[in-house]
Amino acid sequence: MEWIERFNDAISYIEEHLTDEIDPKQLGQIACCSAYHFQRMFAYIAGVPLSEYIRRRKMSLAAVDLQGKDMKIIDAAGKYGYQSPTAFNRAFQSVHGIAPSAVKNEGVSVKSFPPITFKIIVKGAEEMNYRIETKEAFRIVGVSVPLHQDIEKNFAVIPSKWEEISKNGTLGRLAGMIDTPPMGVLGVSTCNDTEPWRYYIAVSTSQSAGDLEEFMVPAATWAIFPGEGTNQSIQELERRIVTEWLPTSGYEYGSAPDVEVYISPDPQNAQYEVWIPVVKK
Repeated sequence: MEWIERFNDAISYIEEHLTDEIDPKQLGQIACCSAYHFQRMFAYIAGVPLSEYIRRRKMSLAAVDLQGKDMKIIDAAGKYGYQSPTAFNRAFQSVHGIAPSAVKNEGVSVKSFPPITFKIIVKGAEEMNYRIETKEAFRIVGVSVPLHQDIEKNFAVIPSKWEEISKNGTLGRLAGMIDTPPMGVLGVSTCNDTEPWRYYIAVSTSQSAGDLEEFMVPAATWAIFPGEGTNQSIQELERRIVTEWLPTSGYEYGSAPDVEVYISPDPQNAQYEVWIPVVKK
């Protein structure tokens, strides 16, 4: 399918540029989505973050180079884009569990991580409820934090911000400002390739922003998935959307933000919706 072919084209690009600096934005362009969405989908489908996959592939090839005994460690570091032998040593040990100097010893074991290939596998999974809605732009008010290009780092940044505004009373203040749809506390990821990435914890409201930030969520068509459970369950729902629904849905990612709508934000028994922007293929 076209969606899978694009991802495999991105993998081919990675293989051809393992000795270069690989820009996630370029991979997103190959897959016809933003760098953020590419990394997110890659991690869900491959089961490993993009940055770690690239590191493993580079270190697999570096081990082969060093086993040839004629390549120096400093040369291998430079070949695979590491500015110092120390940084290369750290990456090599994180993958192989040994120092690169030990590879030259006969009988030493190293790991090999071959290139991955994406395929569609049809399986009997539990049902997924969703609806498609086209909505006008809406204004949100709240607080935000910058997001890292390496999206794995954001798994620490975002929960920390939720905890901070819960403790200082900002979350309760925001909840009291909700007066326009969508009716809930929102988590909005603005991650296109033209502006700095940010994550907003906000609400849709007609009230003045005051000392808070505001942002206009653009008009878009959304695939909306309801869910309930703990904070971990929303991540599982997002994984299923990307790995089970999106590849065979007839849609692909649009250019609007991702939105989480917390209708009941109890962390142990939340009711929520996951909105992903979509366009027809």
